[in-house]
Amino acid sequence: MKRQPWIIASVLVTGLLAGCGGEGAESFIDAQAMAQLREVLSKEPPLPDGFTVRPEQAWRMPFGQADRNCRAVLEPAGGRAPGQALTAQAAVSYHGDGLGEQAGVGLARYANEEAEGHLDALAEAMGACHAVRTSSGTDLRLQELPVRGAGDEAVGATLRGRLNGYPYAMDVVLSRVGDTLVSVVHTGMNDVDPARTRKVVEAAISMVSA
Repeated sequence: MKRQPWIIASVLVTGLLAGCGGEGAESFIDAQAMAQLREVLSKEPPLPDGFTVRPEQAWRMPFGQADRNCRAVLEPAGGRAPGQALTAQAAVSYHGDGLGEQAGVGLARYANEEAEGHLDALAEAMGACHAVRTSSGTDLRLQELPVRGAGDEAVGATLRGRLNGYPYAMDVVLSRVGDTLVSVVHTGMNDVDPARTRKVVEAAISMVSA
């Protein structure tokens, strides 16, 4: 039987939360919150034209090596958001019609107003992530991607350069909607359209805000 993406994400989160905890803000699985995120990700989001509406497995970083700050910024879109006070998490991806185009969406819900603190920490990590380089020919340079009016607050970055020697681009936007961290990556060979990234972000936020 083929497992749905949200089931895979839920199993992943169960394993992650089993060993997580923080002083005064322990992580625990909230069955109701998990059910809500599953329902949210089962609906067809208002993605830009050319994207599939059927969600697939969570997005995965296309490179194995990255420093701690860069990994912290990119992992939430793949279903690995910060664990402290995490109560529910799910992640899916969608394919676009551009060359190598993919959008990854990760949703993580927190208790004790921890979502705001996590976004602040991720913003600091984003500021400290300058480049991703590997021995296999990956060299991506990070620059700020201005984002305004995305959720309650948001930060963004764009990575441009080469992946395994080929032209590659990636936009990443981390936003907060209430107690939920909404993480989006939008990738493509050669380049990605920032306006299209914005529409993906708006679609992801609308899934949480509805």
